[in-house]
Amino acid sequence: MQVRASKTGQRLLAACLALTATSGFSTAPAGAEEPPLVTTDDRQDSFYCAERRLGYWFYCAKPKPPEPASKPSAPAVSATSQLDAVTAELRELKAKAIMEPTPANVTAYIRFQREQLDRASLFSDVWQRAIWQDPDLDYTLQRPVSTLGKRQWQDARGAERNTVMAHLSERYGLFYFFAQTCGACEVMSPIVQSVASTWHITVRAVSTDGGPSRQFPSYTVETNQRVRMGLEPKVTPAVVLWDAAKGQAIPIGYGVMSADELQDRIYLLTSKEAGRDY
Repeated sequence: MQVRASKTGQRLLAACLALTATSGFSTAPAGAEEPPLVTTDDRQDSFYCAERRLGYWFYCAKPKPPEPASKPSAPAVSATSQLDAVTAELRELKAKAIMEPTPANVTAYIRFQREQLDRASLFSDVWQRAIWQDPDLDYTLQRPVSTLGKRQWQDARGAERNTVMAHLSERYGLFYFFAQTCGACEVMSPIVQSVASTWHITVRAVSTDGGPSRQFPSYTVETNQRVRMGLEPKVTPAVVLWDAAKGQAIPIGYGVMSADELQDRIYLLTSKEAGRDY
């Protein structure tokens, strides 16, 4: 009986093993998901690791080696720091060549200086090319420097100034402060009178010391007008433009000026905003 039982147990064990192989029996706990198909790069393990499901907890894939930690990149050096370093080295080489003027020290300074001169020449060349190719950067379009361009610019500016001066008397007049004892006034008075006559501008001459003027016989004596206008009360001659539309005094200048300079100042102060003509 024991032999039969033993044979019967062996048959049952063989049947269980056969069922396990054919039905995909797994040792995973109840309710667990279907185990994934494990793959490997090793060909000799393909049958056991790729074609067969070896159980939920079976580990077949070879572990990947850890990736080497990347080295931190060095911080970028700013252009300002580089330029400061070049300047410092140049000064050091120059000082060393002066304090210890050996052929080696002097040669080292000359070579390094030459390198910086070449760098400066390259910068200047690129600068000029950039200006040629971008009209917004070319200042000579506003103020030409060539002889031909400057002549054309001056002619156009002179015509514009004359147009402004021709209509100036419609809105503006001139106050001219002088003194009989002022030597500069003797020079400036004929200039003011000439400009006013050319453009038909009304001039009100004011004597600061009560003395007369040959160019302006119909003068008046000052009674604190300059202080009320907010002007410097001690400097003569003084030319002031009066804006009748705004009731505002516009100082033109003090001392002696040429007729061209006087007209140019009037033109700029009445028709150009600050920063528009420079």
